[in-house]
Amino acid sequence: MLLPLKGRNIAYDLVGPETAPVVCMTHSLASDIGMWTEQVPALLRAGFRVLRIDMRGHGGSGPVAGDYTMSQLAQDVADLLEALGIPRVHYIGLSIGGMLGQAFALEHHGKLASAMWCDTLPASPAGAAEVWQQRVDTVRQAKSLVPLADPTIERWLTNAVRAERPGRWNQIRDTILGTTAEGYLGCVAAIRNFDFVERLPQLRVPVLVVCGANDEGTPPAENRRLARLVEGARYEEIANARHFPNVEHPDAFNRIMVEWLNARMRS
Repeated sequence: MLLPLKGRNIAYDLVGPETAPVVCMTHSLASDIGMWTEQVPALLRAGFRVLRIDMRGHGGSGPVAGDYTMSQLAQDVADLLEALGIPRVHYIGLSIGGMLGQAFALEHHGKLASAMWCDTLPASPAGAAEVWQQRVDTVRQAKSLVPLADPTIERWLTNAVRAERPGRWNQIRDTILGTTAEGYLGCVAAIRNFDFVERLPQLRVPVLVVCGANDEGTPPAENRRLARLVEGARYEEIANARHFPNVEHPDAFNRIMVEWLNARMRS
């Protein structure tokens, strides 16, 4: 589904009983709502309604010209919830989805029942300016993400996924190729210019941080640090997984996710 919102079009998918509690999911850079395919059935079986959102210039959402900020990306989520008449959600975001999820928690906490941030960071990655600039220059020159597709998916998933589920590997690679250059560059600007470290201790919302043990881009040490910044937050690590533990080991991820959400419903 596509919703026009104040000069931008946001694509989303909403499934499940209308009276059920809503789980809102946002994806990584150069991905889309399809990255959560393995999670939707588990959430529906557990009795939740599932809202997945494509960021600007990703999936079915149109790009918006210029650089983006985490605050703007979080506002997209808040505006969509308002338009859909959803007052409060349990939030799950991975990578930039977890980053904008932090902005959402800080700026729209009244709409948040709980947060699960996965394979993410509390501030712009230290010492990564040159790496990001290389990627930006490559995308600008190619006017697409074609040169980044293979190195990106190799950071996301181990070769075991490629060998055992080649169809899924190709789906995710094709999603990278389908991301607009404008949306990618706009979101990179947001990643390179945010810092929530000083504000996160103010949060009073249930938070779970999850990370793949072999994630090099948003490593476990940074995710553990993120959990320490939020009062009462918990950290879980998934072994033998890179940046997409939800795809790599869906059973382990789904168990953690559903147990977390069910506990929030009882509290």
